Amino acid sequence: MRCPSCGHSEDRVVDSRSTREGAATRRRRECLQCSHRYTTYEYVEKAPTLVVKKDGRRVPFDRDKLVGGIIHACQKRPVSREEIDHLVARVESRVFSGAADEIPSRDIGEAVMVELQDLDEIAYVRFASVYRSFRDVNQFMDELRVLLDRPPEREPES
Repeated sequence: MRCPSCGHSEDRVVDSRSTREGAATRRRRECLQCSHRYTTYEYVEKAPTLVVKKDGRRVPFDRDKLVGGIIHACQKRPVSREEIDHLVARVESRVFSGAADEIPSRDIGEAVMVELQDLDEIAYVRFASVYRSFRDVNQFMDELRVLLDRPPEREPES
């Protein structure tokens, strides 16, 4: 593993733990040359799942692209990277639970929206505006009305 800071190829593992219900191993590493710490993930290699786009194209599932879209929706919101990683793990387990070779992109988008709606409503609206390709303000307002009509979450009793 090369250090992302200096490119040195020797490091030591500082911490290692199982993530995503045992589907991956997260390792914290420290470069032996510059002491920069970074995180790596180890996965079991499997046949790539294809995402079927709206226009019928099939592309390999790209976790980084999914994370990037969610990070973009959560910009300047009080959502940590750890919360985003947990959200992505839940989406992956939801859409991959059927172990299909192909998954419609709408299934992934809808799963993200369900998770974002509970995590941060502003991030949800941002993601929905891109994912649903609103054609005008009325469509945007319809989505906001759905949010506003949700029953308020109950505060935990102490």
